[in-house]
Formats: sequence, structure tokens, C-alpha cells
Amino acid sequence: MIRITRNPIRPEAAIESVRRKAYGAVIAYVGTVRDTSGDHRRVIFMEHQAALQDLARQELERIAGEINRRWHLGDVSIIHRIGKLRTGEILLVVAIGAPHREEAFAACQYAIDSFKQVAHQWTTETLEEAPGPTPTGDAPGPRPPP
Repeated sequence: MIRITRNPIRPEAAIESVRRKAYGAVIAYVGTVRDTSGDHRRVIFMEHQAALQDLARQELERIAGEINRRWHLGDVSIIHRIGKLRTGEILLVVAIGAPHREEAFAACQYAIDSFKQVAHQWTTETLEEAPGPTPTGDAPGPRPPP
């Protein structure tokens, strides 16, 4: 199941969609919006552009297809939330069902890493301004006297 939604994600839905009696493993990942950016500034919100949801869907389908090709796993659920999200909100759920845990863990890790490589195309963060940034956006430092 590949789904893109504006509504809050229930991880249980993704997990239930990949559970089978023949499987010994269901691995799930729940990705949330962090409160701190990579450069240690406070994140106010993150926005996943609705205008690019077709691109997002294509990428998620490509990831699921690659999981099927590499690990022969067809029970893959990826749910991605678009729109404006506050810190702490769920933005991505990946669930993988498999006969054994090894391939389920590997496939889940692949899905997460692949998503992070492409999501920047439709994602923006709004950050708290650092005190005293220079006009070029370099790290803040002492300002020259007026």
C-alpha cells in the first residue's frame, strides 16, 4: 500500500496491511518531524508540498518496487503525510511484512534511506532565525561597529 495523505497517519493501519499468518516479522518505522534542524536551529514547521504529490507517489512506488525486486517482498506499506506539519507529528510510516526478520529489517532500512534521499524535492523546513545572521547566511558572529 502506497498512500499520500493530508490527514494524521495511524501507524497501525500500515502494520495491519502487511501482516500475514505466514510471516514471522513485521518491521515498522514511524518518522516524525524533529524540533531541531541539521544546523541546530529550532524547526517551527515542515511542509511537504501538495503540488508535488504525484512526484512523491512515483518515488514511493519506485521504492516499493525496488524492495520487491531485491528482497522479493510484496507486502510493503509506505504512508507519507503532506501539508504543513508541526514538530512531533508523524510524516512517514513504513511497514514491511516478511517471512524472516533479516530481509524485513534490510528492506525497511532501504525504504527509509531512499525516502530521505528524494524527499528534499518536495519538502521545506521553516526554521527559527539564528540571532545575528550575516547577509550571506553564514554562521552568526561578531558584528562590526556601526
